Amino acid sequence: MGLGYVGLPTALALCDAGATVLGVDSSPDRLRDIARGAVDLLPLHHAQLACASAGDRFRLTPDTTAVRDADAVVICVPTPVDARREPDLTALSSACASVVEHAVPGQLIVLTSTSYVGTTRDLLVEPLRARGLTVDEDVYVAFAPERIDPGNERHTPERTPRLVGGAGPRSSRAAADLLAPTASVVRTVPDPETAEMAKLWENTYRAVNIALANELADACLSLGLAPVPVIEAAATKPYGFMPFYPGPGVGGHCIPCDPHYLLWQLGKVRQQAPLVATALAANNGRPARITERALDLLAASAVPARDARVLLIGVAYKEGVADVRESPALAILAGLAEAGAHVAYCDPLVPSLRVGADVLHHVADPHSRPWDLVVLNTVHPVHDLTWLCADDAPAVLDTRQRGPLTKVAARAATGVPPTAEATA
Repeated sequence: MGLGYVGLPTALALCDAGATVLGVDSSPDRLRDIARGAVDLLPLHHAQLACASAGDRFRLTPDTTAVRDADAVVICVPTPVDARREPDLTALSSACASVVEHAVPGQLIVLTSTSYVGTTRDLLVEPLRARGLTVDEDVYVAFAPERIDPGNERHTPERTPRLVGGAGPRSSRAAADLLAPTASVVRTVPDPETAEMAKLWENTYRAVNIALANELADACLSLGLAPVPVIEAAATKPYGFMPFYPGPGVGGHCIPCDPHYLLWQLGKVRQQAPLVATALAANNGRPARITERALDLLAASAVPARDARVLLIGVAYKEGVADVRESPALAILAGLAEAGAHVAYCDPLVPSLRVGADVLHHVADPHSRPWDLVVLNTVHPVHDLTWLCADDAPAVLDTRQRGPLTKVAARAATGVPPTAEATA
């Protein structure tokens, strides 16, 4: 149920393990793109999709009643936040209600979508009980949080450990058996709530450390130090430290959203988490900080913002993917445009992008146009930045604070140490 950045790789992994998989998605456009192979996947998963599509063990449908014919149902729908940074459970509630409606005895239901602690019981266990189905006897239910790192070949699902929290011992065993071929190892935890909180903890940890990395990077600059060499020096400590790197903010579906589910739930019981709240506020404000720096650089060059021509390199939220959900680039472009600048972007993975009321298109030949400022936001492996090292190149603002852009660095601008934790 759901064939997005999580659901499609999950479906392909299950199919590759020998299962017959029926992919259900409510979007006809998404189903059409999958059928054509026009989806954002790693080369390995594109090969899996081609093999699966050529056979008869992977079928696509928008019909949720297909749940009735399944031995196991895996729910992989998005759980974003709304404009107030509160959970938007629309897709999840709808998917779970449909699964409950069509569930049959003997079936295993696995929820993978990140949500608040207690979601599995609220949206699956209790509704199934109301239907007269006893969980862990008539049907089996578990929460197994997704661990998908889009665009990262080192962290494919098949190489990543997986957590399973069943609503009973039989549910845990059934879910672990189902997911075992799709992960490096499956670890069971006592209940769904433990797995739900573990997922929130993972991404809240990342959000807080990203905010800290950005704050300390700014401190380094104030002290006349380059942040990245300092981080790499600290990372030589073999214990008690994990390197996080500065950047333009956080993007994607996990880090900008998941911790807000925790804060929202804690708020309902009048429990505060001030450190987490402050870190999230800092991350949310990071794109505005980058915009201010860009405007300061223009002013230092005596270029009025209303006449400035600004190019943003990369608008996806991370390297190697076409996903712009919650990307800091959106706020940076909007902020610069609001200040009067003429903005454009170069990102071959994102052909077009809406910024406010305007639709921008990827600039394929940025080196042939005059720019007053180039902002390095997300540098994909396909980007060639050597033109920015010419004597007559425009000013460059590197939001990742990697230091001077030499020709060598420009050719490998996406390179970070293998142990690095992505800032977006």
